Amino acid sequence: MNEAPSDLVREMLDEYGALVRPDLERYLARGEPRRYLYDIAADYPLRGGRMLRPSLCIATARALGGDAEDAVNTAVALELMHNAFLVHDDVEDDGEERRGRPTLNALHGVAVAVNVGDALAVMSLRPLIDNRKRLGPRLTLRVLEETELMARESVEGQAIELGWRRDNAVDLGEDDYLRMILKKTCWYTTIYPSRVGALIATRDGADLERMVRFGFFLGAAFQIEDDILNLVGDKKKYGKEIDGDIWEGKRTLMLIHTMGRASREERDRLRAALAAPRSERRGDDVEWIRGLIDRNESVQYARQVAHGLAGAALHEFSLVFGDLPESRDKRFIEGLTTWMLNRA
Repeated sequence: MNEAPSDLVREMLDEYGALVRPDLERYLARGEPRRYLYDIAADYPLRGGRMLRPSLCIATARALGGDAEDAVNTAVALELMHNAFLVHDDVEDDGEERRGRPTLNALHGVAVAVNVGDALAVMSLRPLIDNRKRLGPRLTLRVLEETELMARESVEGQAIELGWRRDNAVDLGEDDYLRMILKKTCWYTTIYPSRVGALIATRDGADLERMVRFGFFLGAAFQIEDDILNLVGDKKKYGKEIDGDIWEGKRTLMLIHTMGRASREERDRLRAALAAPRSERRGDDVEWIRGLIDRNESVQYARQVAHGLAGAALHEFSLVFGDLPESRDKRFIEGLTTWMLNRA
């Protein structure tokens, strides 16, 4: 009898996480300056994480008949880059908590944190270069090309979100949000791991464009659920600051939905409250925005959208993976579509 999808997902995240972590630690640079750079750079990676992105990369490679070991270096690089993005995100958001502990910018200051984020991004290049030993120069270059595309899409998405906050944009719709998270979240969370896993398994013989729609629907459901957890999640399990997105002024789907339903007076107050930088945002304004989101049932609306996206991801899964032989890896990828909506 097959395991329940959620149980299988958790089991394989643990399994592939255990496969990746020894190499991840090996690629975390040591030496001097330890106190100001390398010990700090190891902080976020060693705090742990679900290893979703590396696991999807490896599982896709295996589902398509590849060897897990061929994908490990790329999975390690992705996790290092993910942690670099997290460090920079926390600086840009003036974030206070990450994985249940203070952020690097809170612990060490903005300047040190920015440099550590840069270092992690540089460290992510070495395992990609070392792919030559297993994949050969041509396929290694193709993986690097995919990595450059993913990184560019990701920073463009981040630029859009930061620009909305800088300009205090309030006239946004659901389509704007989905286009932003396609770039900011989906490319590096689900599209790239799927594409590069397929690339490695087939030695550049797969139609990588088929992975874009699947990865978009899956990654969008993931991001919306993450935004929901920021409002209603269990703080101990969530690991980040509850209501942090409101404090940071992030244009989540819930906030956009609330803006669209608010009265003129409410929109004026929202605009004024969101115009202030986080350091000057008042607790009573955050509480009022949170109440307005509840009154407009925006969390319920976002959940409906997330469930619709997960259903679309399942459909795309059937088109991309449906004809492949049955395997634990194939069931894991399919199970992610429901796990995304039920994680904590």
